[in-house]
Amino acid sequence: MNVAKHQNIRNLSLKALEDFFIAIGEQKFRAKQVYEWLWQKGAQSFADMSNLSKELRQKLGSNFTLPALTTDLVQESSDGTIKSRFRTHEGHLVEGVLIPTDERKTACVSSQIGCSLTCKFCATGFMERKRNLHFDEIYDQVVLLNQQSEKHYGQKLSNIVFMGMGEPLLNYANVNKAIERISAEDGLFMSPRRITVSTAGVAKIIKKMGDDRVRYKLALSLHAANDVKRNEIMPINETNNIRSLADALNHFYKQTKNEITFEYILFDGFNDTEQDARELVKLYRQVPADLVNIIEYNPIDDARFSKPSEDVTEKFVAYLQSHKVNARLRRSRGKDIDAACGQLANKA
Repeated sequence: MNVAKHQNIRNLSLKALEDFFIAIGEQKFRAKQVYEWLWQKGAQSFADMSNLSKELRQKLGSNFTLPALTTDLVQESSDGTIKSRFRTHEGHLVEGVLIPTDERKTACVSSQIGCSLTCKFCATGFMERKRNLHFDEIYDQVVLLNQQSEKHYGQKLSNIVFMGMGEPLLNYANVNKAIERISAEDGLFMSPRRITVSTAGVAKIIKKMGDDRVRYKLALSLHAANDVKRNEIMPINETNNIRSLADALNHFYKQTKNEITFEYILFDGFNDTEQDARELVKLYRQVPADLVNIIEYNPIDDARFSKPSEDVTEKFVAYLQSHKVNARLRRSRGKDIDAACGQLANKA
């Protein structure tokens, strides 16, 4: 049996676990019990595995680690949104958000500890990127937010969005593996069609997603439909310009037929004019996007931007709709606890 001592037990397949139990003289069915604890019952330690003997739990602890994410702090918004700060096994902090509406219960999860992209309007962009989250740490966020949803609202999660801290496509392997576990029958068994991965725009990975025939939805954080403005607020655009992103999105759609959304935050006096709307219409017609989400800006301490007036916002959305763009205004949730779009930065 080639199982390395003291490795993360969640890196093992069910078959590898079975081999381990047989090798130590235990019944093979024990592997399935442990696998259920790891992926369906949300065990945070071997001590949680109550249908195993104390001796067997000690053997697991002697051979493996279980570096589960734990909840460090929970804040509840006046609108029902719940933000959780999670702690990794070595003490890093990362945030996730439960966003409830009448129709759905959505988990907004993080993919990295901090971020390396330095977008000028996002609180996480002002943080140092410590490391990528491992696939099981991403999975843990979903499990813990699902438990919150069941406790507070009596319903399981209906949707997951990778719109928390970090750039998911710069942690593509772990994000993919987490989604595989989330959607597996012996995992949370959620349809990948209810999962959306949001990216600031990494063209080569968007193309790879198409080639890999991923089954989840894709959202592009656009925020400006010309390169000059996008370069100013999103430095990643200098190496992944709008033309390259449009080509990548077309390739992604051709290979998968999965839904594509544009995310567009309105900044007062920067990207909210009729000319900006006209450029957005033009790009929308070049890409098979299903929807344009116009998002309210949520001010942060480090950024110079502000939110436009309601009148400007409504005119912008109306212009898009009058030009046959499927556009909707997305109102922010959880602003009073810094849980809204662009605000995640581990602030208590």
